[in-house]
Amino acid sequence: MDTVTSTAVDPSQARPDPRRWWALGALVASMLTLGFDMTILNVALPTMAGELGATTGEQQWMADAYIVVFAALMLPAGLLGDRFGRRLMLIVGLGIFLAGSVVGALAGDVNAVVAARAVMGIGAALVTPLALSVLPSLFTPAERTKAVGIVSAGSMLGLPLGPIIGGWLLNHYWWGSVFLINVPMAALGIAACVFLLPETRDPASPRVDAVSTALTAAGLGSLIYAIIEAPTRGWADPLVLAMFAAAGVLITALVLRERRSARPMLDMGLLAQRGFLFNTLAATLVMFVLSGLLFVLPPYLQAVLGHDALGTGVRLLPLMGGLLVGARTAQPLVARLGARSVVSAGLVVLAFAALLGSRTTVDSGYGFTALWLSLAGAGFGLAIVPAMSDALGTLPTDRAGSGSGLLMTLRQVGSAIGIALLGSLLAGVLRDRLDVTGLPKAAADTAGDSVVAAHLIAERTGADALLTSANSSYVHGMGVVLLVCGGASLVAALLAAAFLPSAPTDGDTGGEGGAGSGRSTGPDLATSPADARQ
Repeated sequence: MDTVTSTAVDPSQARPDPRRWWALGALVASMLTLGFDMTILNVALPTMAGELGATTGEQQWMADAYIVVFAALMLPAGLLGDRFGRRLMLIVGLGIFLAGSVVGALAGDVNAVVAARAVMGIGAALVTPLALSVLPSLFTPAERTKAVGIVSAGSMLGLPLGPIIGGWLLNHYWWGSVFLINVPMAALGIAACVFLLPETRDPASPRVDAVSTALTAAGLGSLIYAIIEAPTRGWADPLVLAMFAAAGVLITALVLRERRSARPMLDMGLLAQRGFLFNTLAATLVMFVLSGLLFVLPPYLQAVLGHDALGTGVRLLPLMGGLLVGARTAQPLVARLGARSVVSAGLVVLAFAALLGSRTTVDSGYGFTALWLSLAGAGFGLAIVPAMSDALGTLPTDRAGSGSGLLMTLRQVGSAIGIALLGSLLAGVLRDRLDVTGLPKAAADTAGDSVVAAHLIAERTGADALLTSANSSYVHGMGVVLLVCGGASLVAALLAAAFLPSAPTDGDTGGEGGAGSGRSTGPDLATSPADARQ
């Protein structure tokens, strides 16, 4: 095992570790696990809703518990690695993720699943920023670009693999298998960290601010709770209003505290830079739309179109395929046209795809869905890659760490709010339009929980009219969600066209693998192109 060092090793002055590529492979496996865990649950949610009796709101919590904790703890987790050792914190993070996966696999009710997902979010928050921060201790500057690109590609590859792996597991095993698949992958990552990674740390890094961390978690949690509960309780319900008010107070307190701090975890001053602000806003809105789509699509494919879990995963591939094509096309276009034009065009394509998708009917069939999903994926890829690269490229070297951390955190916030807001909108439309005439009150209330629940009630009661109403209500609700996505994308496109800097990016402004190195990292949707703490 390598000797623990007090600072990061400079690879340009030391012989590269001959085991570095094996270590990189283990890091890729870890990031791949986190990558497909972002999407694997979406395919499982309809099955879990049927077996656990989960309402739409509870399904939102199963998805959002992971993302809220992930977003709240990512910055302090990175600082813990800097101060106490990146390898140590990687091992701890993978261990926590493994433990949460075991709890999720054995869970017997919705609350246990939500708790397991929250625990997994803690582990993911530790692993994500630190997986890249250990690379400078393993690779020379000449190799680092390739290494960062490989790790980033691993996390991106997990997105399309998640629905397929999840669908296959659900077709052959019980729903808990989508959690259990993480265990061997995380164990491999832990073993590799123990035996292959050197220890590095940065004693000069800022201390973890426990108060700011608590304000972030409590503020986000209150906001998400209010959005998820509002369709059921009512937007004017005292508890919902109180949670919105609490979220406002907590997030305001966080901003004020961070603005007064000499070395803030969330460097809010960066948002005063036009390029960083509007690129970050574009990336956040893209994640808002992407997460919302991945939440509402699987029930449509499974419940309305009648595909099994594996068939659902395969039928999400046009979205991922379009995303890969868009991401690969983005960089050459940026070099020729500039980031403003490409980001704006990507958002317009995304808006068109969403508006086209809003025309879906119960009888449209999968071919129409595949068409607009492909276009949506292409818009995602075209918009998010240059937005991410340009946001980081605007940062001065001494603020690359805080900037990339803020960008990743806001992206996760966008994902959490996308699931909460768009899922709640869908739930409200479904409940309002569902025809439950003739059903007992208890059955009617259950049918309104989700389209899966409505199908189960229809099967038990033989109410064909309920089945028809559930399908049409869900498709109408999905259309409303897509209209909102299209509107949000158009607003983002207009903001990008009006306010983003017009000059083409110059590629590698921050050194090999550094901030702003959009060219070096390749398309990356799950991690930042450069680590905050190299």
